[in-house]
Parts: sequence; C-alpha cells; structure tokens
Amino acid sequence: MNEQLLYHIAITAIPNIGDVTAKKLIAYCGSSEQVFKEKKGILEKIPGIGAVNAQKILTHKTEALGIAEEELVFIAKNKLVPLFYLNDNYPQRLRHCEDGPVLLYSKGNVDYNNAKVVSIVGTRQATAYGKDFCAKLVADLAPHKPLIASGLAYGIDVCAHKAAIKNNLPTAGVLAHGLDRLYPAQHNNVAKQMIENGGLLTDFKSGTIPERENFPKRNRIVAGMADLTIVIESSKKGGSLITAYIANDYNRDVFALPGRLCDTQSEGCNHLIKTNKAALIQSAKDIEYIMGWETKNRAKVTQQELFVALTPEQKTIAAIISKHQKIGIDELSLLAKLPMSKITSELLEMEFSGVVKTLPGKVYCLV
Repeated sequence: MNEQLLYHIAITAIPNIGDVTAKKLIAYCGSSEQVFKEKKGILEKIPGIGAVNAQKILTHKTEALGIAEEELVFIAKNKLVPLFYLNDNYPQRLRHCEDGPVLLYSKGNVDYNNAKVVSIVGTRQATAYGKDFCAKLVADLAPHKPLIASGLAYGIDVCAHKAAIKNNLPTAGVLAHGLDRLYPAQHNNVAKQMIENGGLLTDFKSGTIPERENFPKRNRIVAGMADLTIVIESSKKGGSLITAYIANDYNRDVFALPGRLCDTQSEGCNHLIKTNKAALIQSAKDIEYIMGWETKNRAKVTQQELFVALTPEQKTIAAIISKHQKIGIDELSLLAKLPMSKITSELLEMEFSGVVKTLPGKVYCLV
C-alpha cells in the first residue's frame, strides 16, 4: 500500500501536471507506478500528453519521488487518511468531476460518501441575518443526517460547521493548504471538535501555505463532494460565488438565500437567483421539496408502518428480499423454509398491501 501511495503522491508532485492530465496518464499506463516506469516514446503517444509532458515526467521523476517519501512520513506521523480517486473511500460524488483531485488527504473520522452531503458557503463578513438563517437551516436539516461541508473560513463557513457540531451532524472542512497548519488559526478549537465527528480535507501536501490561488481550487472540492451547494450571503464577487458557479458546471443543485436589494452582502445571492444559477431558499422545506428528500422519507415511513402490520412469516420473507434486493420465488421458499403454496399466498397478500412487487420470471423485490 505504501509503495502504491508513494507513486500516487509522486504523480501529483510533477510540475504542471494537473489532475486531468494525471488521470489520463494513469488510465493509459494502468497505474501511477507505471507512469514513472514507462518509456518516453510510449508516454508521448498518449493523447494530450506529447513530448513536453513526457519529458517533465522523466526530468522530475527523482524529485517527485523524494517529495512523496517525505509526505509518507508526514502521513504516518499525523495519522492521515489518503484518498486516491480510484479507491472506495474517495468521495464518490467528486470522482465524477473531471478535474477532481487525484489524491486527497483527510484527518478525522468522516464518511465522505454519506447518504446526503450538503455544502454551505457564504461571505466572511456575515450579518446576523445570515448567521441566524444558517444555524436554523442546519438544525432543520438534522433529521436527514447530512454531512455538512464548508471551507472553515470566517463568517458563514465556520457558522455552518458550528451548527453541525451543535446538532451532532458530521462536518468536513475543506482547506486551501496542507494539514501541517490551520488557517485561520482562530478556528483551531472548532477544527478539533470537527475531527471528533467529521474531519479536515485537502488536496494540498504538507508545507503548502494558504496562497490566494489555492482557494478557487479548494472550492471545486466543496462543490464537487456534495449533492447541493447553499450560498448564504455573498457580495458581488467572492469565493462563495465561484463555488456556486463550479457546482452549476458540475450539474449540482444550487440554492441561495435572498436579501434586500440594498444589502451589499446579498448582492451575490440575489444575482444567482435572478440569473437562474440558484433556486431561492427560505427554509429547509425548500431543500426537501426540490431534492425529493421529503417524499423519500415519507415513503420510508409508510413502508415501515406496513412492515409492522406483517405476519411473522411475511416479516421473514421481507427480510430475505431486503437482503437480496431481488430474489426468485424458488430460492425464497428455500431460504424462508416455507412450502411453495404458503410462499405464494403470503407474497400475494404482501403485493396487495404494497410491500412487494413481482418482476418478470417470478422474481420479487420490495416496493
């Protein structure tokens, strides 16, 4: 694993080889390791690589591997979790984004593939209006148990993280620097609480400082790792608008909190709504309605109510179908240890009750 990780890190350390190009190299060569072992002539023939990039790999190979070896020591010492884009623990929503990072570094205890992931962003100069709305929104979304993601910046970002902590929700802070530091340092205590039920995430190696150009790169992760992005207060220009536009490019849902026309901190949100880049949001119910969460939850409750009314035999049947998702009547009869006549009659009742449905070939699944 360490040897594979060494090459995963090394490929991100080659100057001017971005995530899109790195993924292309890995796809054609078969692995990160093979990229470094391939001959120049082969690399040159890969579409979009050419002689210049092939030479960069050969020229910077030793340097990149040296950087990777140092990073391996840092990862082990600080108990970080590396997330390679082809691995299961990588944020799967982000994996579908063409420019998603090849490698991420995570610290804490968080499942980035939570059933629901919500990114909340906004201005650093948040008003009481924005902060109050943010806190209430997160509290109202709590029954859905979403992972709340943001950038751990001043204003709305840290407000979203604090609200998640208060409501016992997992929360992830996406950073624009390496995990050997924290910016802003004033949020160190919040970050420590986040690590208990959430974590810190970055695609930057240790030693990387929070330079200006790093923040837009960070924002693509915030947008890409979530089902939806919510903008709570933004001026005409700012990082939260960049995140919203990136989320739109990723075909993700975007929501914005409207404000008064004269409020500077609402200009960005109002513009997003006016240009159909974001849906207007007034409460958590708007999220539930547009995302279909309300309907899904109601159907789940209805199904649970139906299960309560089932006979013991029907509960056994339902449990077996649930485990297999789809199952033929012969196998079902065998696993339930019930005669075919009994299985047939029980399934018929369950179908009338809306618990199961029949598929072609006498295969059954839960509704």
